[in-house]
Amino acid sequence: MVLTVSGCRLNSRLATAMFVALLIAACSAGPPRPSYPAYIVVDELPDAFIAGLPGVRAKQLAVDLRTQRASYRILIPSDWSFTTGASPGQSVEIFVLAGSIELGEFLLEAGGYAYIPSGMTGMSMTSDDGASILYFLDHADEAAVIQTPLITNSNLIDWQAEDIGVSVKELRADPGSGARTWLLKIDEDAILSWQRSSRAVEGYLLAGGMNYSECVGELFGTEPYSPGGYFHRPPGAIHGGPESTTIGSATWYLRVTGTDTVDVVDGCAAGSEPQATF
Repeated sequence: MVLTVSGCRLNSRLATAMFVALLIAACSAGPPRPSYPAYIVVDELPDAFIAGLPGVRAKQLAVDLRTQRASYRILIPSDWSFTTGASPGQSVEIFVLAGSIELGEFLLEAGGYAYIPSGMTGMSMTSDDGASILYFLDHADEAAVIQTPLITNSNLIDWQAEDIGVSVKELRADPGSGARTWLLKIDEDAILSWQRSSRAVEGYLLAGGMNYSECVGELFGTEPYSPGGYFHRPPGAIHGGPESTTIGSATWYLRVTGTDTVDVVDGCAAGSEPQATF
């Protein structure tokens, strides 16, 4: 008799209980996974409550209880309105995924971006037909130069080539704090290098699909992202590499909260998987 276990075949006459157990483990083992949030399917996260935004459905992407930094994807219902209070200690960042919102006197439709620095007075936010948005809270940074609201439409910004098959749209780049938010488009002809960043980087896949590699010690795992995929990669983590490929093209929403230095490295290395940090 031939026994099949998770796609593997063996002759049962030769199988001992220990051998079968080892085979099951070997066949079911997937690629190595990092300890930090990666390959997150946001749709599968539980709903979270946001005291400051009543009536919305939120998916909590990341949170730091010490600093109150937090990242969310929020579904705003139709006929919704709210007025924010003053924010002496926190900035707010918004990117509209679908639908539209009115932020004060500004209409933000899909692709609309807003950065509201800490210390601003209350601002109304409404939606007639509902919207899906990315919503980020950050603590005040004294080094920040941008101290007035920044509102733009990413659809009106031209892509700037950064490398073969890689283009960017800058949404925010603070020359004082080094904080940066940008869109990154990776095409099929891109050949990615192994990289390591000095700051934590978080990303949300807006469009397309991508198989992406993350190092776990000297090994790496490559897994797929589809729209709504999320990661929060700590400083020092090695990622990318030639096994990282797109399906068509992939567009990411990326952000760092301070000056980031990116180094190109030869590949995965022992001790290269840092612990998660915000």
